[in-house]
Amino acid sequence: MTASKMPMMLEAHMDPLGGGLPNMDDDLFGDEVMPMASRPPSKQLHQRMDEMRGRGCCRSIACSKQGTIASISPDGTYINLQCPRTNPSDGTWELSEPTECSIFSAPLPGGPIVHLAWAPTNSPELAVVDAFGRVCLVTFPLTLNKPSFIARKWDSDAPDDLHSIVGCYWLPLYQARQYNITYGPAVRENEKYQYGNSVTAALGPWHPNPQKSSLVCVTANGFLKLFFSQNSNQVQDTQLEMESITSSDDLITHASICPDRGSQGKLLVVLATAARQLKVLQAEIQWGMTQRADKQIPPGSLPLNPSLKAERLVTTSWLQPGLVESHLDISMGQISHLEVLPPVTDMKTKTSLPATILTVRSHVPTPQTPYNIEYQSIIDRWNIVMDQPQQLHPAFEQRGSKAGSGLTPSPMTRLQKCDSIVINKVIVSVETTQLGKIICLGFSDGTLQYRDRVTMAEIYHEEHQNQIMTLQQAGFHFDEEKPCLQMAVSPNNCSFTQVCENGKLKWNSLKYTVAQIGSTRQDPLYESVLAGLTLAAANATHQNTNYDDILAVARPFVEKHPRFLTELVSTLVMMLNINVDYSEEAHHDQLVRNVQLQFVMSLLNHFGFRGEFKPRSFSSKFAMLGLNLRNIVILITVASNSPMNMAKEKWTPLDEAEVVDALAGCARWALDLLSWLADSLFALRDDPNFMELLNGSRFSEMTAYLKSKNDVSLHLLLCSSTRGFLSAACRRLNHLQTLSNKAIQYWERTSPNNATDSNATNRGITPVQQAYLKMQRYTTTTLIKVDEIDKLLSTLSGDIRHTYQASLASLAQKQQQQQQQQQPGKPNQLPPDTAVKKAQAHCELMMLLAENPPLSFLPLIKKLFETDLKNLMASTKRSDLFFTDFELLDVDDEPKRLAARKAERKYVDTFKRVELTAPKLPKAVNGDSVQTHESPSNGDGSGPAWRRCVRCCAVMEDVVGSKPGFTFVLSQQRKCSCGGNWGWVRW
Repeated sequence: MTASKMPMMLEAHMDPLGGGLPNMDDDLFGDEVMPMASRPPSKQLHQRMDEMRGRGCCRSIACSKQGTIASISPDGTYINLQCPRTNPSDGTWELSEPTECSIFSAPLPGGPIVHLAWAPTNSPELAVVDAFGRVCLVTFPLTLNKPSFIARKWDSDAPDDLHSIVGCYWLPLYQARQYNITYGPAVRENEKYQYGNSVTAALGPWHPNPQKSSLVCVTANGFLKLFFSQNSNQVQDTQLEMESITSSDDLITHASICPDRGSQGKLLVVLATAARQLKVLQAEIQWGMTQRADKQIPPGSLPLNPSLKAERLVTTSWLQPGLVESHLDISMGQISHLEVLPPVTDMKTKTSLPATILTVRSHVPTPQTPYNIEYQSIIDRWNIVMDQPQQLHPAFEQRGSKAGSGLTPSPMTRLQKCDSIVINKVIVSVETTQLGKIICLGFSDGTLQYRDRVTMAEIYHEEHQNQIMTLQQAGFHFDEEKPCLQMAVSPNNCSFTQVCENGKLKWNSLKYTVAQIGSTRQDPLYESVLAGLTLAAANATHQNTNYDDILAVARPFVEKHPRFLTELVSTLVMMLNINVDYSEEAHHDQLVRNVQLQFVMSLLNHFGFRGEFKPRSFSSKFAMLGLNLRNIVILITVASNSPMNMAKEKWTPLDEAEVVDALAGCARWALDLLSWLADSLFALRDDPNFMELLNGSRFSEMTAYLKSKNDVSLHLLLCSSTRGFLSAACRRLNHLQTLSNKAIQYWERTSPNNATDSNATNRGITPVQQAYLKMQRYTTTTLIKVDEIDKLLSTLSGDIRHTYQASLASLAQKQQQQQQQQQPGKPNQLPPDTAVKKAQAHCELMMLLAENPPLSFLPLIKKLFETDLKNLMASTKRSDLFFTDFELLDVDDEPKRLAARKAERKYVDTFKRVELTAPKLPKAVNGDSVQTHESPSNGDGSGPAWRRCVRCCAVMEDVVGSKPGFTFVLSQQRKCSCGGNWGWVRW
């Protein structure tokens, strides 16, 4: 008998489904089965718990608002910088390779680096704290993984362990509107989701300059320190002694700070001492600004002279035995976390939550524990309650006024103890989300929990399709749980980064656990995923935080379901009330300043990106060209309208060769785009298959045919936003041509004077003259006449406006009739063209999303190809267009051309609009080119330095401005044209 035929033991006792076998999980005697023994704690976890118990500031990993993940090296001598980024080879998301930031000279006199804290500013700023409390502030205005300069050095700080920092807090940014909006929940009603929102009051204090923040720190010896940026951008500090330290029991081990609700200039400071005391103080910041004689001077430009005040409110003990039902409570004599949650006021429901103190005590068994390994964390909470003083009897008030002591009693502060929470895990991180309403706990086993701030009940741990607030309720979860020592959750709660026990970082993003869902909104699972991603993207955009991890979560759905991107963007446009209709005559300023439109086009651009040197999707190609047009218009406008006041020298950025050279490259790119656009339109006019679609019966097939050819030229004209960018570019090109001609004429007039000047002869032609000659050559020797393109755009815009007015007039009449029937004899409550504008905006949105234009557009499209293009063709030499390769545009779809550019390693600089060639590099171990990594690829790291967009993989040279004009223009390129951040790359 062969082995495969040999009968199994107990086979005769099994039924066909295997039900005859006893359950191996059942105890032999029917008793309750004991759980499997927990994993014994590691040496690294014990060390980490000692660090957290010893000092309040010991966070070695932190995630910035813009997406940078900073971590301290294992030896504490330098910082590693990483960020989520798009893999250039295939468009998937991953964590970038670490970039070492060794800006500190070793050995460090203040001991190792122990704490990192990011500021909430739009330009990332990182506070680096060492073991002796010395503070260094590092700024990242250009790239996520390379600091530009040190705003504050710690050389002058005294290396004294009594000055070690035990708590720190960055002040929030000033807001013109004194409230914050949180979108959600999405409630399912009648098979559709209705999106709500909540409005909470914004709390100060703030730095007087709305673009800046300030760092508040508490030291072990009871000092309160304020590090602030002066109006001259110089960082200064001031301090106040809050507590007098007379013995080691008075030393402060942990501190936490949050804004106070009573006054916009006050903070709540909570201290935990070595004697197990819990103290609550109120600190006030007075910025000491002088009165403004001129009301036009902004407050942020006045010199600051801040002072600090502190007042003790209440004291108690953070260890109160007997309040927790746990046999391990007594053994937890040290806290590992101290947090004070700010008060929250809901402006819609008129409800409020008081400030809440939260402490964590954790028990980690010793390695010698032979059995019954128990992990446990106890969360103790106190509400900081302000009691109004009792009103005295009038007789006492009269007596007090006679005695001259009729003062109004101040409110009394007390701590209201809440029920403690026991969790059989070790807490390694405590963060808040949804503007302080939800607590996020990270555990040493790599898991996360979300708990309601008031009840501390666990939430978001199961699907809830009828009411969605987070992606977890829509079916998303974190997988690949791995033991860790620390965690840093992204501001969007869509990813977190953990420090594993081996010291390495692991990035974990949300994954969808359901294998198959439908492809239409009729499927509840599909609709719930769409609702969850819509809320996440809307909140990230409104709060001005980086949303790259949301793109990483959404990308698999966009790739799998053809309609998902269209429906996601449509819902976002509706929720955020994004203006996409620029068909009316409007100034281009409004179009260019619409950052929400840039957000929409950035989504289209990213999700259609399939990797470098690979064809983009139709929507991505369309959005990429539109975003680059917008960027060029901004650069030319900024360079030509500099706000710098250089009246004495009569200086502008256009007097610098580097600026003019960059604008010349932008002009060349824009002219190439107009030439390619004309060539593509001419090709469509000559395509009989396309022209056959311009009739009523087959017009619905037109966009599908254009998508099959990946030809976006017609949609660039029909969509009002991209048509506006094209029109603005034409006017900027005419401006540059006039400017270069005037500059050349000026030098020609002054050349006779230079002929008699021997020094001028020796100097020869200057770099500025060379740059203007290049600009003149680009703007005068063109394949296409810019004025003719501009006329074509103006004619088309007029035709589209007329079509909208004619085709949508019936809607206005219908709306007016309905209003008169509902309220006869009363004036209309809504403008009669409300329905027209709404329908018009819907048409524009559909064309922006690469949908078919409305049928009413058929006559004007036929007119465009049959009549309007004739004038343009008459002034154009088509053979020149046909034989021109527009490589700067990156619009090639032919595999051979893309393969050739990949072999030659050709890229386009998105700032100067010139070709860049990457060095030839050896193959990596996996066979792919080393160019996908962001660490130095060659041994000495001496290759060229570039910036690569972490979202769309566009590149530019890592240039640094040495002149004021070039620095000012270059500052407009702090982000990619798509709105993504730059990552620093050394080849």
